[in-house]
Amino acid sequence: MELVKGANAPIAAGEVRVAVVAAAAVDVAALLLTPTGKVRSDTDFVFYNQPTAPGVEVHPPDAIRIVPGAVPSDIDKIVVTASLDGSGPADWGQAGPLRISVTDGATGVVLATFVPTGLGPETALIACELYRRQGAWKVRAVGQGYANGLAGIAADFGITVDDAPPSTSQPVSPPITPVSPLAAPAGQPPAGQQHAAPQPNAAPQPYIEQLPAAPQPYAQQPPAAQHPAATPYSAPAQYSAAASQFGQPTLSLDKGRVSLRKNETVSLTKRGAPPLSRVRMGLGWDPAVHGRNIDLDASVIAYDNRAKKLVNVWFLKQEAFKGVIRHSGDNLTGHGEGDDEVITVDLTALPPEVYALVFTVNSFAGHKFDQVSRAYCRLVDDHSGTELVRFELSKGEPTTGVFMCMLTRGAHAWNMTALGEYAKGMTVRKMIDPGKRFVLTSL
Repeated sequence: MELVKGANAPIAAGEVRVAVVAAAAVDVAALLLTPTGKVRSDTDFVFYNQPTAPGVEVHPPDAIRIVPGAVPSDIDKIVVTASLDGSGPADWGQAGPLRISVTDGATGVVLATFVPTGLGPETALIACELYRRQGAWKVRAVGQGYANGLAGIAADFGITVDDAPPSTSQPVSPPITPVSPLAAPAGQPPAGQQHAAPQPNAAPQPYIEQLPAAPQPYAQQPPAAQHPAATPYSAPAQYSAAASQFGQPTLSLDKGRVSLRKNETVSLTKRGAPPLSRVRMGLGWDPAVHGRNIDLDASVIAYDNRAKKLVNVWFLKQEAFKGVIRHSGDNLTGHGEGDDEVITVDLTALPPEVYALVFTVNSFAGHKFDQVSRAYCRLVDDHSGTELVRFELSKGEPTTGVFMCMLTRGAHAWNMTALGEYAKGMTVRKMIDPGKRFVLTSL
């Protein structure tokens, strides 16, 4: 049966398969809704990162399996969505037509089909919905588009995609005490190859090329004539032998790549050159050999100068500030060489209210960092490809989150502080309140 938008048809099958066929790559998802039109909790959002719920299962990348008899009695409706995966066209207007089919999962008989029309700038849509009516199940063709992607749909039905700003009443931790650095491995290991790992259960440490005896204060005034095209730069007052406040730099990039201890800070400047303008966070790990897939997630939290969260960018919200911060998309397994997930930031285009960026890594599937093989994260100069700091995450502490580093806005340029502190949190949302203490102690 071919349905038009808004039309419905009965579903008598004991197992139903809803598939989306399109010229572009798509991700399908489903939301289990109560009679209020909302989910009971985030576990009612079934998608590639959380592929099962009672009676509902994602068959990546383009199908949902539904067993109506196994759906909980307090669930009134199942909404099936389709979103572009970001690897092809920018929106449905460019992606071309798509077709939704509903088939009997046991026999393969087509029960209903639907072709949404009128789509343009949208990147996700509600394809159809299965709902209860007088003790039976029916399917309705919907075809409603969303310009703000899967996150917009999820938020409309009660999924917490982006938390409210954290409470300012939370206690503030004291400044972090620096610890001794690890011994330096020789050279920089290529992305995707094996990296030296710290001792078991040790806090992650920056990757160090050459460790100076002690950080030297940077206090030179570079002559502008050495680089006529560069942005004028004068050394901030905090570059002094007494600079000891957490988040205040004692090092610059004058001599190239810097050796950072945990909690040490470098100014992202180089004498005679403009300040660093674009950075890239890379995250990589090896796939699981047995059992569940290992799914690590790279994220970043933007705070203002009162430690109020402005936004966090992660796999459910892949850009902010009109693309100034951009996430490459979710890697669910660690397959592939080099960085598996990447976040890029144009520092020059960030809104003035952004004071700090805190980069985190989380283990969505619950694997703890002492169980993950060859996992690392790094911060890179996106223009030159120079690696600024690296943490080896494998053989770390038995927890699911880690604060990698923090960028803070200085008077003339951005500063970077190596953090390397573990925390509990399978998603970045659990890191927002704990992360604000780094921001507050840097002010």
